[in-house]
Amino acid sequence: MDKNKQLNHLAIIMDGNGRWAKKRKMPRFMGHKAGMDNVEKIALAADELGIKVLTLYAFSTENWARPKDEVNYLMKLPVKFFDKFMPCLQAHNVKVNIMGYLDALPESTREVVERAMAETAANTGLVLNFAFNYGSRKEIVSAVQALAKEAASGEITPEEITEDMVSAKLMTAKFAPYSDPDLLIRTSGEQRISNFLLWQIAYSELAFTDKAWPDFDENDLAEMVKIYQHRDRRFGKLDETDS
Repeated sequence: MDKNKQLNHLAIIMDGNGRWAKKRKMPRFMGHKAGMDNVEKIALAADELGIKVLTLYAFSTENWARPKDEVNYLMKLPVKFFDKFMPCLQAHNVKVNIMGYLDALPESTREVVERAMAETAANTGLVLNFAFNYGSRKEIVSAVQALAKEAASGEITPEEITEDMVSAKLMTAKFAPYSDPDLLIRTSGEQRISNFLLWQIAYSELAFTDKAWPDFDENDLAEMVKIYQHRDRRFGKLDETDS
């Protein structure tokens, strides 16, 4: 990787598990299982590329509207994932974080993800950050509410509120200086954001692939990183050649 264009925070919308399964005449849950197995492979590849934070959109606050059987299976996936892959994550010094509204999760799911975070808390390698029961609009509202309480108590005035203060109230603040993704990838051909990191991706590069998440492999990731490195991130400024 070109060290001058290091990709520090990568976010991925892991889309297409259900369509992957349907194409193979399998039940949808088989697609989710294949997608789960792909997480380890992509996480290790990201670590090899020097990426510091990998944020994966695993379950949104809107996904509760899916069929009950599918939701129940998705709630069991963290249990299956950490039972299977925790030794590998530990061996590679990966730190697990779960970003979302964990209080709404089934107790068994919440206990597993909290244990995964506790067991890897001292690790200093790649941060594998799962957005699970996460919704960006709700996250932003929560941040605004927290600042409103501070203003109401007289700690700050409304005029003192800045973008940095909002960012500091978001779930990604703990990843500073890599709070905002450099690159957002969505698999499976869809080209929308789906209520994911709306504040944080203001200046992120976006990339889309027609491959479903279970088929997205290390070579695809490396190619996306190359594409990112050839882009000129201006953050609203002019390129020197434009001035």
